[in-house]
Amino acid sequence: MSVRRERSRSVDRQVRVQGRPVDTCPALPPEAGRGSVRRVTVVGEEVLSRPCREVTEFGTPELSALIDDMFLTMYVADGAGLAANQVGVDLRLFVYDCPDDYGIRHVGHIINPVLDLPGPGSRRLVDDFEGCLSVPGAAMAVPRTDRAVARGFDKDGDPLVIEGLGYFARCLQHETDHVVGHTYLDRLSKRDRKAALRQMEDRREDVFAQRAVKAARLGQ
Repeated sequence: MSVRRERSRSVDRQVRVQGRPVDTCPALPPEAGRGSVRRVTVVGEEVLSRPCREVTEFGTPELSALIDDMFLTMYVADGAGLAANQVGVDLRLFVYDCPDDYGIRHVGHIINPVLDLPGPGSRRLVDDFEGCLSVPGAAMAVPRTDRAVARGFDKDGDPLVIEGLGYFARCLQHETDHVVGHTYLDRLSKRDRKAALRQMEDRREDVFAQRAVKAARLGQ
């Protein structure tokens, strides 16, 4: 998911890591400092359009390395969330570093996520612009609920319950869509989907250039 609000707004305010309040978290999370940049897949690639596989082995060096790489790749691409299939790995996993609407920064990862959304009687849909690192340069209004809960596991297999409000709720819904083989384009009308793809064609090279510059600054 693309950043649409400045990450720095929430850096000096309350922070939650893996759903737990912490005193501080650096602007570049520790995982990113250990990672390597991977190529971000682009809409149209088959790995983005099929459901991802469940993670069955936890606590492995390979899983930790993947999460580290995803954090750094997300940072270089100026993202608020990134799913594993966006770096070509078809596993049910995503990472996030995303503010909510109340100035709280949320940082973490979740494996095998299952999304709980409010029932019809208590559901409030919000139309807001949404981007995607796999649809570079495009943004369209997408209706999402203003509250979402993701249930899953951390890299060691411990259970997680992550609650999101506002923009972070949008992030949880966007990334969970990815692990079941969908992008936000699938939620658009045919007309809006075509408009988003036109935006991507017009702007993608500029986006790729910006990512390359940021990666070079990090020695990647």
